[in-house]
Amino acid sequence: MNIYLSGQGAFAVQVGEALAEEGHRIAGVAAPRLRKGHCEESNALSWDRLRAWAYPRSIPWTDSAELRAMHIPDGVDLIVAAHSHAFIGRATRARAAVAAIGYHPSLLPLHRGRDAIRWTIRDGDKVTGGSVYHLTERTDGGPVAAQEHLFVPPGSTAETLWREHLAPLGVRLLVRVVTDLAKGRRVEVPQDERLATWEPAMGAAPLFKPELIALPGSEPVDGSRWALHAE
Repeated sequence: MNIYLSGQGAFAVQVGEALAEEGHRIAGVAAPRLRKGHCEESNALSWDRLRAWAYPRSIPWTDSAELRAMHIPDGVDLIVAAHSHAFIGRATRARAAVAAIGYHPSLLPLHRGRDAIRWTIRDGDKVTGGSVYHLTERTDGGPVAAQEHLFVPPGSTAETLWREHLAPLGVRLLVRVVTDLAKGRRVEVPQDERLATWEPAMGAAPLFKPELIALPGSEPVDGSRWALHAE
C-alpha cells in the first residue's frame, strides 16, 4: 500500500521502517522541521529524525505545521499518524483512498490528549495499553481498530514506559492494522463516551487544528484550541 506518514522522532522512523519491511511504500512524510531544542536549519543533525530519515530515501517531506490536503500525493491509500502532533483534518484525510489511522498510547477512550503517558504515571494506573484508531474531527475520539493492554511495571517513568513498552506496542499494532486494511479487513469499534477522559497537555501548546473554523464564543469539545482559518 502507498502510505503517507505523519509523525516525529524515533517512533515515527521505527514505524516507517517496519511498514517498509512489510512491503509498503512510504509516499511522503510530515514532520517538524527540527528536533526539540535545536534551531540550526542548515545542520541536518538538527532535523527531526523522521525528516532526516526521509531525505536520503528521496521521500518527499512537509513541515507538519503546514500539512494540508495539497501535500498528500495522488495514489495514497493510507495516512498513518505516528506520534504526530499535527491535526490531520477532514480534507487531508479524504486524500487517502482507504483510511487514516493513528496510534495513541492509552486504552482509549481513557487518557485522551497528548500527554497520556504522563497522566498514566501521575494517576498511578496499574494497567495501560495502546490503541490504533481511525482519525476523525474529534481528537483521539475515532473508532478503535486495534487495542492491547499491558501492566505498568513498578518504578516506571513516562520515558521508560514509552520507550520500553508503549512505543514497541505501537509499532506492532500499526503494522497489524495496516496489514488488515491491505487485505480488506476493516475494524471500527466506536469508543464508549461514557468512559472517556481528557487531560490537558503538560507544558505544551494546545493542539493546532488548521482545517477547523471557530465560531465566536464557541469552545472545542475535546480541550484543544481551534485555529481561526480553514484549509
